[in-house]
Amino acid sequence: MVLIGAGVIGLELGSVWSRLGADVTCVEFLSNIGGVGIDLEVSKAFQKVLTKQGLKFKLDTKVTSAEKTSEGIRVNVEGAKGGNNETLDCDTLLVCIGRRPFTQNLGLENVGVKLDKRGRIEVDKNFQTACKGVYAIGDCIQGPMLAHKAEDEGIVCVESIVSNHEPHIDYNCVPSVIYTFPEVSWVGKSEEQLKQEGIQYKVGRFPMAANSRAKTINEPEGFVKVLSDAKTDRILGVHMINSVAGELINEAALAMEYGASCEDVARVCHAHPVRSFDFSKTNKRTHSFQFLLDMVRVIKRSQSPSLLWQSYQFHIKRSLLRHR
Repeated sequence: MVLIGAGVIGLELGSVWSRLGADVTCVEFLSNIGGVGIDLEVSKAFQKVLTKQGLKFKLDTKVTSAEKTSEGIRVNVEGAKGGNNETLDCDTLLVCIGRRPFTQNLGLENVGVKLDKRGRIEVDKNFQTACKGVYAIGDCIQGPMLAHKAEDEGIVCVESIVSNHEPHIDYNCVPSVIYTFPEVSWVGKSEEQLKQEGIQYKVGRFPMAANSRAKTINEPEGFVKVLSDAKTDRILGVHMINSVAGELINEAALAMEYGASCEDVARVCHAHPVRSFDFSKTNKRTHSFQFLLDMVRVIKRSQSPSLLWQSYQFHIKRSLLRHR
């Protein structure tokens, strides 16, 4: 099987067919798998896991043509920037290059509903279209095509109609999940986005291999990664790959929705040794690591290093007792 597109849908379906015994090759135009929003570090780790499971990847590659032959399907590919022509033969060709909203030939233009260049319905902040009294939510408007995003939009849309209050949805706190094994999930900004926006940030990581529950049930692959503001400690993004990432990401979304810092999460007592304990541990690492760096800088600049060193040791002991 040749699969065009190694985004969320492509990887989910490709993983299923691979587990059923098919020889799956994924052709992806981008240089990484997972689609828009995935953290590059997580994407690389995810690719290694899927490669071990038998999936093959051709990144930075585009499909130029495909034809059905007497022996199956012949797919012609080349490098995304040209060159490196290659022919792939397969029994089945699966196209997973994204979805488009089903808004054509519905007569929307007859009632004044406007569409953008990508066929999505244009709405205002209240989800009302250009036609008064007609509202739109979900996959047919801007934003990620996710069921939980559409459900929230439906609720706040009706609430705003009834109460006449302006609706509020923080799309930065809408989680995304790739339902493979292991699962991959994220919410908020990726490390690449923070660098691009020039935001100073801290990074904390915690491996699933250090979680006794994960090791006991033989699911030690993956890690949890937390990104927070370097000054305020506020959580900016959470990314993870593990067998229950789709469940764990919801705690991260809740924390971000209410503006929690890494220390806020770290101070909440989590049950041991469940996998969500790793999310708490990651936040402890993110918060404590910056504290250690700050103390080292102060000691280096100080004219009384011995006194500051005693203060440093005291704060470290207190921090360890607090976060143990």
